[in-house]
This record gives sequence, structure tokens and C-alpha cells, in this order.
Amino acid sequence: MKRNRSSLAFLCMGLTGVLLLLTRAASQNQNPDHHTPPWRSPVASTQTFTIAGSTTQVDFAPGSFDLPTPQILQWVKNAATAVATYYGRFPVPRDRILIVPAPDRHGVFHGTTWGGVGGWPAFTRIAVGQHSTVADLTDDWMMTHELTHTGLPSQDDNHHWLEEGLAVYVEPVARVQAGFLTPEKIWADMVRDMPKGNPQPGDQGLDNTPTWGRTYWGGAQFCLLADVAIREQTHNRKGLQDALRAIVASGGTIDQDWSIEKTLAAGDAGTGTHVLEEQYKRMANAPLTIDLDALWKKLGVIRTGDDQVRFDPSAPDTAIRTAIYGDTSKRRHPPLIVMPAAASVGLAPEATRQQGSIP
Repeated sequence: MKRNRSSLAFLCMGLTGVLLLLTRAASQNQNPDHHTPPWRSPVASTQTFTIAGSTTQVDFAPGSFDLPTPQILQWVKNAATAVATYYGRFPVPRDRILIVPAPDRHGVFHGTTWGGVGGWPAFTRIAVGQHSTVADLTDDWMMTHELTHTGLPSQDDNHHWLEEGLAVYVEPVARVQAGFLTPEKIWADMVRDMPKGNPQPGDQGLDNTPTWGRTYWGGAQFCLLADVAIREQTHNRKGLQDALRAIVASGGTIDQDWSIEKTLAAGDAGTGTHVLEEQYKRMANAPLTIDLDALWKKLGVIRTGDDQVRFDPSAPDTAIRTAIYGDTSKRRHPPLIVMPAAASVGLAPEATRQQGSIP
């Protein structure tokens, strides 16, 4: 989930916010850090790594994991590698990630990314279950999703669908390009999940229908449709990836506030088309139902069962489908570090420190 700086200013506005403040006031003495910004949360230990010239600081909140710290750090590195592979570099020069242990739980959840807070261009807070396994981290998509947010300027609230939809679409493609997923896996997931973004009765376009389905999967439909259209218009020389790289090259990262018009224009300049701007005009204020079955057929994606697909090499847009994720035959990235079983790694609270405030 992406949160921009302007959103923070409105969290407590309106009647609902006032009522929440009143009902929680009595508990402030028991929880004095309740309103502390996430980027000022306690930190028990810190690790740093560099990917494609960008420095990432990984902070661990107090708590413990069954997995050793290097194992969890490799999971973060894999996600950063996927994003850097897709964009040609990691979008921001400095990134900070806070990993919060969740006692007695498995898996990854509650990922949120902000831009331009705490003295960092990008900051992500994400929870990891204390009892998470190597399989949990290997199967995780959320870390890559959150880091993908760094490669787009912060948008107004009614354009949140672009922020989330782009991350939904780019995350699996980036992981295939980096060698962490198979093409069959991501197309099977798209065939299963893209219909969640279809407009429902009463839909008023992406800008005016902030439902979960339209925000995440409607936005992802926008990205998929744009990727195919750009490749059709440029004879497969350019794609959405080129548009997004151009936005980043123009300075459009999460710590910048851009209008959607400026963002899409920068992307179109990178492909020599007007696909993004024209498609936005069609989808912003009116529902547009995409014939997904026809699109899959054109791309040569054939569903063969639950969460399974095969590819039709004779389909008219087979070359476009393969160009989206590129030649993966020579990409072999190592999996998460496999280490001997060890006792839980405790992160001592006495090592706690706090980050600075918003600049």
C-alpha cells in the first residue's frame, strides 16, 4: 500500500477522525507512542546493502524471528533486485525499510510505503511473522510490491489507482525478469485475478470509483492494456517498462508530488506515443470493460485449469507477451540463503534508537 505525504495531513480530519481522537484519548497514557510516525518507531538493529548504486537501510524493530537475520535480509535484497532489474536501476538513491516482527504469526503483511519522510526519499514499513519460513518469504509478493511504489511520483488521492495498479502489475513482471518467478505463474495469476478490476454497476471510472477491486485490479488492467497498446504501436520496440523508466529518469519518484497529467506525459515521451494519456481519458471518468478473454487469446494465454495456463505460440501477439518479461532462459538468481537451523534471533530492545522526524 502506498501513502503519500498529503494523505497524512488528512488522516484526522472530518467527524470520524475527531471521534476517533476522542475515544482514544483515554488510552494515551498507557500508549504514549500511539501517534508516533512509523519512521520514528524504535529500532533494534540495522543492516545496509547496495543494489545498482542505491543504498537501502533495513531496520529491524524489537522482537524475534525463527529465521536468522541474513535470511530475512536476502528476501529484501531479492525484492530490491527485481525492482532494479525492471527499472534499470533502483528508483531512489536511498531507501529505508522497517521490518516489524509479528509475534506468533507466519507470513508477510501490513506493507506501507511513504515518500519524502524522516529524511529519506522512500520509507517502507512491513510486518513479518515471527514463525515465517523460507517458503513464506520465497512466495511473498508484498516486499516487491512496496518497493515498486518508489518508482512513481506521489499522486492525488483520486489517482491512487495508478499507484496501486502499477505496483500490482509491475511486481510479478519484475520478479520474472529477475528470475524469481516463471512466466506461466504470472499469466495464470493474471487470468485468475484481472477480472477483479472489472467495473461494477454504478462505476464512474477509475478516478471516481475508489473500491478495492478498481483501485488495485482496475489500475492493473490499465497497465496491462497500456503495455500491449504501446508495443502494438511501436512494433514491439517499446513497452510500459520504457514509459516507467522515462518517468523515473525525469525525476518522477515517490518523494515528488506530480499531477497525473505530468506523470503520463513523461511516460508517453519515453515511448514516443500518446497511449497513456489517451487511455486515461477513456478510463478516468467512465467505466470501460475490457474483453479479457479476447486479450488472453490474442496474447496466446490459454487457461488449462485452476491457476494453470499454457502458451499458444501461434497467437498473433505471442511476441508481445514474451517481450513484456523478456528472455528468461539465462536468468538464474539464487534463492533465499539456506542456513542451518538455529535458535530464534532476538533483537534486544536495549539497542533501540529512533529516526528523525519529517524534514
